[in-house]
Amino acid sequence: MVKIAEAQRRLFEGVFVCRRCKSKIRTQNTRIMDKSVKCRKCGSKDLRAKKMKK
Repeated sequence: MVKIAEAQRRLFEGVFVCRRCKSKIRTQNTRIMDKSVKCRKCGSKDLRAKKMKK
């Protein structure tokens, strides 16, 4: 299967997952590092980048 760069960017770039409730949030990397973004669902500030499946 061929990986399309535009699709990869749309699916994984700027998408973060809450470590507590597993909901997805799309935002900038700098805002995640500053801890200025919190989860809409549970209010946690612990977010990680979305992982690519192999």
